[in-house]
Amino acid sequence: MLDLPSDLPADIVPLSWLLGVWEGTGVIDYEVPGPDGDDDAHRYRGEFAHRVSFSHDGGPFLNYAATATFTPEDGEPVALVAESGYWRLTRPADAHDPGPALLPPREVRTAQRTVDDVEALRLPEGGFAIEASIVHSDGMLELYLGRIDGPRIDIATDAIVRAEGAKEYGAASRMYGLVDGHLLWAWDIAALGAGLRSHASARLAKV
Repeated sequence: MLDLPSDLPADIVPLSWLLGVWEGTGVIDYEVPGPDGDDDAHRYRGEFAHRVSFSHDGGPFLNYAATATFTPEDGEPVALVAESGYWRLTRPADAHDPGPALLPPREVRTAQRTVDDVEALRLPEGGFAIEASIVHSDGMLELYLGRIDGPRIDIATDAIVRAEGAKEYGAASRMYGLVDGHLLWAWDIAALGAGLRSHASARLAKV
């Protein structure tokens, strides 16, 4: 059974261990084929500094933002793609929810949702279904679906939208976990002609 902190909406209690600002370092290692096959492959490899923020403003979701800076052994640091978005438990929208667009709810909610309402969303195998909508600064949009079970999240892309000039990017999956007070994550991608494989991971501490 969930415990409800007094200052959190019930729907984000399962996500509450993510709240805060996290900083640390990670590694990138991803090889893509060249135009003439494996003999012309290019390998992206190196370390990066990473900053991730999860916050809430009273709604049934978390606000998400992330930035990263590549730190090559030689040369100046390079800012990488930034992200922003929203994370929430998956549940059917009802007449008490606003939207789509700026449409107000059809019915006024007379009582706040409770932990019992959230517990009703628990999956038979444990944990909760989760969704994350993430926008990249390079014209990419991702919708992830997956599961949160205690201090672990596993999500995979259900849809990706690319701007006309964006680079090729076909699929992704991410794993987040809370280990010894640190936020650990790993990100697999299928991009630039390569199949789905690990491309980055990091270990972050709360600041």
